[in-house]
Amino acid sequence: MPSSQALALVSLSLALLVCCSSPLLAHAQTPAADVCASLATDDACHNVPKALRLKLIGIPTILVASVIGVCLPLFAKSVPALQPDRNLFYVVKAFASGVILSTGYMHVLPDSFDNLNSPCLPDKPWRQFPFTTFVAMLAAVFTLMVDSLMLTFYNRKKTGQDAGAPAPSSAAAVANIESPEPEAHWHSHGHGHGTALAKPDDAEAGQMQLRRNRVVVQVLEMGIVVHSVVIGLGMGASQSVCTIRPLVAAMCFHQMFEGMGLGGCILQAEYGTKMKAGLVFFFSTTTPFGIALGLALTKVYKDNSPTALIVVGLLNAASAGLLHYMALVELLAADFMGPKLQGSVRLQLICLTAVLLGAGGMSVMAKWA
Repeated sequence: MPSSQALALVSLSLALLVCCSSPLLAHAQTPAADVCASLATDDACHNVPKALRLKLIGIPTILVASVIGVCLPLFAKSVPALQPDRNLFYVVKAFASGVILSTGYMHVLPDSFDNLNSPCLPDKPWRQFPFTTFVAMLAAVFTLMVDSLMLTFYNRKKTGQDAGAPAPSSAAAVANIESPEPEAHWHSHGHGHGTALAKPDDAEAGQMQLRRNRVVVQVLEMGIVVHSVVIGLGMGASQSVCTIRPLVAAMCFHQMFEGMGLGGCILQAEYGTKMKAGLVFFFSTTTPFGIALGLALTKVYKDNSPTALIVVGLLNAASAGLLHYMALVELLAADFMGPKLQGSVRLQLICLTAVLLGAGGMSVMAKWA
Protein backbone atom coordinates (compact mmCIF):
# COMPACT_ATOMS: atom_id res chain seq x y z
CA MET A 1 0.00 0.00 0.00
CA PRO A 2 1.60 3.30 -0.99
CA SER A 3 2.26 5.91 1.68
CA SER A 4 -0.53 8.20 0.41
CA GLN A 5 -3.09 5.37 0.64
CA ALA A 6 -1.90 4.43 4.12
CA LEU A 7 -2.17 8.03 5.32
CA ALA A 8 -5.62 8.30 3.76
CA LEU A 9 -6.69 5.12 5.58
CA VAL A 10 -5.51 6.46 8.92
CA SER A 11 -7.12 9.87 8.27
CA LEU A 12 -10.42 8.14 7.49
CA SER A 13 -10.16 6.06 10.66
CA LEU A 14 -9.48 9.15 12.77
CA ALA A 15 -12.43 10.90 11.15
CA LEU A 16 -14.64 7.91 11.98
CA LEU A 17 -13.33 7.98 15.54
CA VAL A 18 -14.33 11.64 15.91
CA CYS A 19 -17.69 11.07 14.20
CA CYS A 20 -18.48 8.11 16.46
CA SER A 21 -17.81 10.34 19.46
CA SER A 22 -20.28 12.99 18.23
CA PRO A 23 -23.08 11.81 20.56
CA LEU A 24 -20.63 12.08 23.43
CA LEU A 25 -19.61 15.52 22.22
CA ALA A 26 -23.21 16.64 22.17
CA HIS A 27 -23.74 15.25 25.65
CA ALA A 28 -20.69 17.17 26.89
CA GLN A 29 -21.71 20.59 25.68
CA THR A 30 -22.99 21.64 29.13
CA PRO A 31 -20.08 21.26 31.58
CA ALA A 32 -19.72 23.00 34.90
CA ALA A 33 -19.05 26.45 33.53
CA ASP A 34 -17.72 27.85 36.77
CA VAL A 35 -15.12 25.10 37.06
CA CYS A 36 -13.87 25.64 33.50
CA ALA A 37 -13.82 29.38 33.96
CA SER A 38 -11.59 29.00 36.99
CA LEU A 39 -9.18 26.84 34.94
CA ALA A 40 -9.20 29.06 31.86
CA THR A 41 -6.42 31.43 32.83
CA ASP A 42 -3.64 31.71 35.35
CA ASP A 43 -3.03 35.38 36.07
CA ALA A 44 0.63 34.77 36.98
CA CYS A 45 1.44 33.02 33.70
CA HIS A 46 -1.11 34.45 31.26
CA ASN A 47 0.85 36.85 29.06
CA VAL A 48 -0.18 37.09 25.40
CA PRO A 49 2.81 39.10 24.02
CA LYS A 50 5.42 36.93 25.76
CA ALA A 51 3.59 33.76 24.76
CA LEU A 52 3.54 34.89 21.12
CA ARG A 53 7.26 35.65 21.24
CA LEU A 54 8.02 32.20 22.64
CA LYS A 55 5.89 30.52 19.96
CA LEU A 56 7.64 32.42 17.17
CA ILE A 57 10.99 31.33 18.64
CA GLY A 58 9.76 27.76 19.08
CA ILE A 59 8.65 27.23 15.47
CA PRO A 60 12.10 27.53 13.81
CA THR A 61 13.89 26.00 16.81
CA ILE A 62 11.75 22.85 16.81
CA LEU A 63 11.96 22.69 13.00
CA VAL A 64 15.78 22.74 13.06
CA ALA A 65 15.93 20.16 15.89
CA SER A 66 13.57 17.88 13.95
CA VAL A 67 15.59 18.15 10.74
CA ILE A 68 18.86 17.46 12.56
CA GLY A 69 17.42 14.44 14.37
CA VAL A 70 15.84 12.73 11.37
CA CYS A 71 18.70 13.53 8.97
CA LEU A 72 21.52 12.48 11.30
CA PRO A 73 21.19 8.73 10.60
CA LEU A 74 20.81 9.41 6.86
CA PHE A 75 23.99 11.50 6.65
CA ALA A 76 25.82 9.16 9.03
CA LYS A 77 25.49 6.42 6.42
CA SER A 78 28.90 7.44 5.14
CA VAL A 79 30.41 6.78 8.60
CA PRO A 80 31.51 3.10 8.73
CA ALA A 81 30.69 2.71 12.45
CA LEU A 82 27.07 3.82 11.84
CA GLN A 83 26.27 1.43 9.00
CA PRO A 84 22.97 -0.47 9.59
CA ASP A 85 24.86 -3.73 10.18
CA ARG A 86 27.22 -2.31 12.81
CA ASN A 87 26.83 -2.55 16.59
CA LEU A 88 26.78 1.21 17.17
CA PHE A 89 23.80 1.60 14.82
CA TYR A 90 21.80 -0.87 16.94
CA VAL A 91 22.75 0.95 20.13
CA VAL A 92 21.69 4.35 18.77
CA LYS A 93 18.47 2.87 17.38
CA ALA A 94 17.71 1.25 20.76
CA PHE A 95 18.18 4.63 22.48
CA ALA A 96 15.83 6.32 20.00
CA SER A 97 13.30 3.49 20.34
CA GLY A 98 13.31 4.06 24.11
CA VAL A 99 12.52 7.72 23.44
CA ILE A 100 9.55 6.73 21.24
CA LEU A 101 8.32 4.22 23.83
CA SER A 102 8.52 6.79 26.62
CA THR A 103 6.76 9.36 24.44
CA GLY A 104 3.74 7.08 24.24
CA TYR A 105 3.65 6.05 27.90
CA MET A 106 4.89 9.19 29.68
CA HIS A 107 3.66 12.03 27.46
CA VAL A 108 0.82 11.13 25.13
CA LEU A 109 -1.16 8.70 27.31
CA PRO A 110 -1.17 10.93 30.45
CA ASP A 111 -2.28 13.87 28.28
CA SER A 112 -5.23 11.79 27.09
CA PHE A 113 -6.13 10.88 30.69
CA ASP A 114 -6.00 14.55 31.64
CA ASN A 115 -8.17 15.57 28.70
CA LEU A 116 -10.87 12.92 29.10
CA ASN A 117 -10.98 13.21 32.91
CA SER A 118 -11.12 17.01 32.90
CA PRO A 119 -13.61 18.65 35.30
CA CYS A 120 -14.85 20.54 32.23
CA LEU A 121 -16.46 17.28 31.07
CA PRO A 122 -19.49 15.72 32.77
CA ASP A 123 -19.04 12.67 34.96
CA LYS A 124 -21.30 10.67 32.65
CA PRO A 125 -19.87 9.02 30.61
CA TRP A 126 -16.27 10.27 30.84
CA ARG A 127 -15.48 9.15 34.37
CA GLN A 128 -17.60 6.03 34.20
CA PHE A 129 -15.57 4.26 31.49
CA PRO A 130 -11.80 4.21 30.77
CA PHE A 131 -12.01 5.70 27.27
CA THR A 132 -8.27 6.45 27.10
CA THR A 133 -7.08 2.87 27.54
CA PHE A 134 -9.95 1.52 25.43
CA VAL A 135 -9.07 3.74 22.45
CA ALA A 136 -5.34 3.04 22.91
CA MET A 137 -6.04 -0.70 22.81
CA LEU A 138 -8.14 -0.35 19.65
CA ALA A 139 -5.43 1.79 18.05
CA ALA A 140 -2.78 -0.85 18.78
CA VAL A 141 -4.95 -3.58 17.21
CA PHE A 142 -5.73 -1.30 14.26
CA THR A 143 -2.01 -0.66 13.80
CA LEU A 144 -1.39 -4.41 13.75
CA MET A 145 -4.09 -4.76 11.09
CA VAL A 146 -2.64 -1.98 8.92
CA ASP A 147 0.87 -3.36 9.41
CA SER A 148 -0.20 -6.85 8.36
CA LEU A 149 -2.33 -5.75 5.39
CA MET A 150 0.35 -3.40 4.05
CA LEU A 151 2.97 -6.15 4.23
CA THR A 152 0.58 -8.57 2.48
CA PHE A 153 -0.03 -6.00 -0.25
CA TYR A 154 3.70 -5.46 -0.79
CA ASN A 155 4.40 -9.20 -0.90
CA ARG A 156 1.57 -9.88 -3.37
CA LYS A 157 2.66 -6.97 -5.53
CA LYS A 158 6.22 -8.32 -5.58
CA THR A 159 4.97 -11.87 -6.31
CA GLY A 160 2.89 -10.53 -9.19
CA GLN A 161 5.90 -8.73 -10.61
CA ASP A 162 8.00 -11.88 -10.34
CA ALA A 163 5.26 -13.91 -12.04
CA GLY A 164 5.19 -11.44 -14.91
CA ALA A 165 8.95 -11.51 -15.38
CA PRO A 166 10.24 -13.39 -18.44
CA ALA A 167 11.32 -16.95 -17.76
CA PRO A 168 14.92 -17.95 -18.44
CA SER A 169 15.69 -19.32 -21.89
CA SER A 170 15.46 -23.08 -22.43
CA ALA A 171 19.14 -23.28 -23.36
CA ALA A 172 20.14 -21.55 -20.14
CA ALA A 173 17.83 -23.81 -18.16
CA VAL A 174 19.29 -26.96 -19.75
CA ALA A 175 22.83 -25.75 -19.14
CA ASN A 176 21.95 -25.01 -15.54
CA ILE A 177 20.51 -28.50 -15.01
CA GLU A 178 23.27 -30.37 -16.82
CA SER A 179 26.22 -28.63 -15.17
CA PRO A 180 25.42 -27.34 -11.71
CA GLU A 181 28.79 -28.36 -10.31
CA PRO A 182 31.10 -25.63 -11.67
CA GLU A 183 28.88 -22.74 -10.58
CA ALA A 184 28.21 -24.32 -7.22
CA HIS A 185 31.90 -25.09 -6.70
CA TRP A 186 32.84 -21.52 -7.66
CA HIS A 187 30.61 -20.22 -4.85
CA SER A 188 31.69 -22.36 -1.97
CA HIS A 189 34.52 -24.78 -2.90
CA GLY A 190 33.01 -28.15 -2.05
CA HIS A 191 29.77 -27.05 -0.40
CA GLY A 192 28.41 -25.47 -3.51
CA HIS A 193 25.09 -27.26 -3.77
CA GLY A 194 23.80 -25.94 -0.44
CA THR A 195 25.04 -22.40 -1.06
CA ALA A 196 23.75 -22.17 -4.60
CA LEU A 197 20.32 -23.34 -3.53
CA ALA A 198 20.27 -21.03 -0.51
CA LYS A 199 21.14 -17.83 -2.38
CA PRO A 200 17.68 -17.29 -3.94
CA ASP A 201 16.12 -17.89 -0.51
CA ASP A 202 18.50 -15.39 1.08
CA ALA A 203 17.69 -12.83 -1.59
CA GLU A 204 13.94 -13.33 -1.08
CA ALA A 205 14.32 -13.07 2.70
CA GLY A 206 16.24 -9.84 2.23
CA GLN A 207 13.49 -8.46 -0.02
CA MET A 208 10.80 -9.39 2.51
CA GLN A 209 12.76 -7.69 5.29
CA LEU A 210 13.16 -4.60 3.13
CA ARG A 211 9.41 -4.47 2.50
CA ARG A 212 8.77 -4.91 6.22
CA ASN A 213 11.14 -2.03 6.99
CA ARG A 214 9.20 0.18 4.59
CA VAL A 215 5.89 -0.70 6.25
CA VAL A 216 7.41 0.13 9.65
CA VAL A 217 8.52 3.57 8.41
CA GLN A 218 5.11 4.47 7.05
CA VAL A 219 3.11 3.31 10.07
CA LEU A 220 5.54 4.92 12.52
CA GLU A 221 5.38 8.19 10.59
CA MET A 222 1.58 8.17 10.89
CA GLY A 223 1.64 7.92 14.68
CA ILE A 224 4.30 10.61 15.02
CA VAL A 225 2.45 12.99 12.67
CA VAL A 226 -0.84 12.69 14.62
CA HIS A 227 0.88 13.25 17.96
CA SER A 228 3.01 16.14 16.65
CA VAL A 229 0.07 18.05 15.20
CA VAL A 230 -1.95 17.64 18.39
CA ILE A 231 0.82 18.81 20.72
CA GLY A 232 1.72 21.68 18.36
CA LEU A 233 -1.91 22.77 18.24
CA GLY A 234 -2.14 22.88 22.01
CA MET A 235 1.11 24.81 22.29
CA GLY A 236 0.09 27.31 19.61
CA ALA A 237 -3.29 27.98 21.22
CA SER A 238 -1.90 28.34 24.76
CA GLN A 239 -1.29 31.81 26.20
CA SER A 240 0.53 30.54 29.30
CA VAL A 241 4.21 31.45 29.41
CA CYS A 242 4.73 28.90 32.18
CA THR A 243 3.50 26.16 29.83
CA ILE A 244 5.22 27.23 26.61
CA ARG A 245 8.73 28.01 27.87
CA PRO A 246 9.62 24.49 29.14
CA LEU A 247 7.60 22.91 26.33
CA VAL A 248 9.85 24.44 23.65
CA ALA A 249 13.00 22.93 25.19
CA ALA A 250 11.30 19.60 25.83
CA MET A 251 9.97 19.43 22.27
CA CYS A 252 13.41 20.11 20.81
CA PHE A 253 14.86 17.19 22.78
CA HIS A 254 11.88 15.00 21.95
CA GLN A 255 11.85 15.77 18.21
CA MET A 256 15.59 15.30 17.83
CA PHE A 257 15.76 11.84 19.37
CA GLU A 258 12.41 10.68 18.02
CA GLY A 259 13.70 11.81 14.62
CA MET A 260 16.82 9.69 15.12
CA GLY A 261 14.63 6.63 15.59
CA LEU A 262 12.59 7.43 12.50
CA GLY A 263 15.74 8.28 10.52
CA GLY A 264 17.28 4.92 11.38
CA CYS A 265 14.14 3.17 10.11
CA ILE A 266 14.19 5.26 6.91
CA LEU A 267 17.82 4.28 6.39
CA GLN A 268 16.98 0.58 6.72
CA ALA A 269 14.04 0.98 4.32
CA GLU A 270 16.46 2.04 1.53
CA TYR A 271 14.06 4.53 -0.02
CA GLY A 272 14.99 6.76 -2.94
CA THR A 273 15.92 10.40 -2.49
CA LYS A 274 12.43 11.72 -3.26
CA MET A 275 10.69 9.45 -0.73
CA LYS A 276 13.31 10.18 1.93
CA ALA A 277 12.84 13.92 1.38
CA GLY A 278 9.07 13.55 1.72
CA LEU A 279 9.30 11.59 4.97
CA VAL A 280 11.83 14.07 6.42
CA PHE A 281 9.62 16.99 5.38
CA PHE A 282 6.46 15.60 6.98
CA PHE A 283 8.19 14.69 10.22
CA SER A 284 10.01 18.02 10.52
CA THR A 285 7.10 20.29 9.70
CA THR A 286 4.14 18.73 11.53
CA THR A 287 4.88 20.22 14.97
CA PRO A 288 5.67 23.73 13.60
CA PHE A 289 2.52 23.42 11.46
CA GLY A 290 0.51 22.51 14.56
CA ILE A 291 1.90 25.55 16.41
CA ALA A 292 1.07 27.83 13.46
CA LEU A 293 -2.44 26.33 13.28
CA GLY A 294 -2.88 26.92 17.01
CA LEU A 295 -1.78 30.53 16.56
CA ALA A 296 -4.31 31.01 13.77
CA LEU A 297 -7.09 29.48 15.89
CA THR A 298 -6.23 31.25 19.14
CA LYS A 299 -9.44 33.27 19.08
CA VAL A 300 -11.73 30.30 18.54
CA TYR A 301 -9.79 27.33 19.93
CA LYS A 302 -10.08 26.86 23.68
CA ASP A 303 -8.11 23.95 25.03
CA ASN A 304 -10.55 23.50 27.94
CA SER A 305 -13.70 23.45 25.78
CA PRO A 306 -15.57 20.11 25.81
CA THR A 307 -15.13 19.57 22.07
CA ALA A 308 -11.39 20.25 22.16
CA LEU A 309 -10.88 18.06 25.23
CA ILE A 310 -12.72 15.10 23.73
CA VAL A 311 -11.21 15.28 20.23
CA VAL A 312 -7.65 15.89 21.45
CA GLY A 313 -8.04 13.27 24.18
CA LEU A 314 -9.20 10.61 21.72
CA LEU A 315 -6.47 11.46 19.21
CA ASN A 316 -3.82 11.31 21.94
CA ALA A 317 -5.12 7.92 23.08
CA ALA A 318 -5.02 6.58 19.51
CA SER A 319 -1.52 7.98 18.98
CA ALA A 320 -0.34 6.42 22.26
CA GLY A 321 -1.59 2.98 21.26
CA LEU A 322 0.12 3.26 17.89
CA LEU A 323 3.43 4.41 19.38
CA HIS A 324 3.35 1.63 22.00
CA TYR A 325 2.86 -1.02 19.33
CA MET A 326 5.51 0.38 17.00
CA ALA A 327 8.13 0.90 19.73
CA LEU A 328 7.70 -2.49 21.38
CA VAL A 329 6.85 -4.76 18.44
CA GLU A 330 8.38 -3.27 15.32
CA LEU A 331 11.47 -1.57 16.75
CA LEU A 332 12.60 -3.18 20.01
CA ALA A 333 11.28 -6.74 19.67
CA ALA A 334 12.34 -6.96 16.01
CA ASP A 335 15.92 -6.03 16.91
CA PHE A 336 16.25 -7.90 20.20
CA MET A 337 14.82 -11.12 18.73
CA GLY A 338 16.86 -10.76 15.56
CA PRO A 339 20.09 -12.65 14.82
CA LYS A 340 22.37 -9.67 15.46
CA LEU A 341 21.48 -9.17 19.13
CA GLN A 342 20.68 -12.83 19.77
CA GLY A 343 24.26 -13.63 18.81
CA SER A 344 25.78 -11.37 21.48
CA VAL A 345 24.68 -11.11 25.12
CA ARG A 346 27.03 -8.15 25.59
CA LEU A 347 25.40 -6.22 22.74
CA GLN A 348 21.96 -7.07 24.14
CA LEU A 349 22.88 -5.61 27.53
CA ILE A 350 24.35 -2.48 25.94
CA CYS A 351 21.19 -1.99 23.86
CA LEU A 352 18.97 -2.56 26.91
CA THR A 353 20.95 0.12 28.73
CA ALA A 354 20.47 2.44 25.75
CA VAL A 355 16.70 1.79 25.80
CA LEU A 356 16.55 2.63 29.51
CA LEU A 357 18.59 5.80 28.98
CA GLY A 358 16.34 6.97 26.14
CA ALA A 359 13.15 6.14 28.00
CA GLY A 360 14.51 7.63 31.21
CA GLY A 361 15.51 10.88 29.53
CA MET A 362 12.06 11.33 28.02
CA SER A 363 10.45 10.38 31.34
CA VAL A 364 12.36 13.17 33.07
CA MET A 365 11.16 15.59 30.38
CA ALA A 366 7.57 14.69 31.35
CA LYS A 367 8.07 16.95 34.39
CA TRP A 368 7.97 19.97 32.07
CA ALA A 369 6.04 18.73 29.04
